[in-house]
Amino acid sequence: MINFPVVDTHVHVWDLDRLRYPWLDRCPSINRTFLLNDFDTARGPIEVEKLVFVQCECLPKQHLDELRWVQSLANGDPRIWGIVPWAPLESGDEVSEELRQMASDPRVKGVRRIIMSEADVNFCIRPGFTRGVQLLGEMDLHFEITIAPIHMPNTLELIRRCPGVSFILDHLGNPDIAGSVLEPWATHLREMASFENVWCKVSGLATNANLESWKREDFVPYLDTVFEAFGTHRVVYASDWPHALRATDYVRWFEALDWATCAWDEASRRRLFHDNAVQFYRLG
Repeated sequence: MINFPVVDTHVHVWDLDRLRYPWLDRCPSINRTFLLNDFDTARGPIEVEKLVFVQCECLPKQHLDELRWVQSLANGDPRIWGIVPWAPLESGDEVSEELRQMASDPRVKGVRRIIMSEADVNFCIRPGFTRGVQLLGEMDLHFEITIAPIHMPNTLELIRRCPGVSFILDHLGNPDIAGSVLEPWATHLREMASFENVWCKVSGLATNANLESWKREDFVPYLDTVFEAFGTHRVVYASDWPHALRATDYVRWFEALDWATCAWDEASRRRLFHDNAVQFYRLG
């Protein structure tokens, strides 16, 4: 087990008495309130030095309420160094003032607007959405890519159209680990890694595997592909807690990734579990 504090770049908290999250109706195992004290119980002996909150898909009309609530949490918990809210990027230039207000809080590092839940596979290359993503670069914010493999070709086109934007791919692009499917995900991932402004978040493997019977060996081909493509300088550790509870507890996922990288040298492991996150999310 690693013996230094980590940075967790993908943590959710939600309060069902405060905001509405319709998607949780389909996930009964996690359809309850999760707060920071629950996170501390879940992480067990793992020391989390800093964490990044990522938006949780509340009702779109409540997204600014979610941001204000998490800002208030961060005021009371110095571990929350980064906040990644939702914004209607598809509005193009119309979203610029909202993004400017978000960016006025230095803890807001980027925006996540989930692509994979959109019925139109071309959603991410619509002109309005492309312009909204370009605005992020102008305001020194990054874009969090949350997609399924089917969205990778169009996401690559989005990246080409936004050379001034930093991107991070959530959950390896959600490959079909349960079905042991590598291609064309692996080919598209390598192409994505060829862009120096794209990083990768090492998370979500358990929830893309067989939820009930995954084993850590199932992850090896996917982790090998990611680390070969992105190296050890553009990858960051994340838990995706508590969404990951659909398949794994916090410690079990951490131990699986620790096991998968146990042959790495100390500097490389520190980059994955700590240093790269500080660099990409500007957590200095």
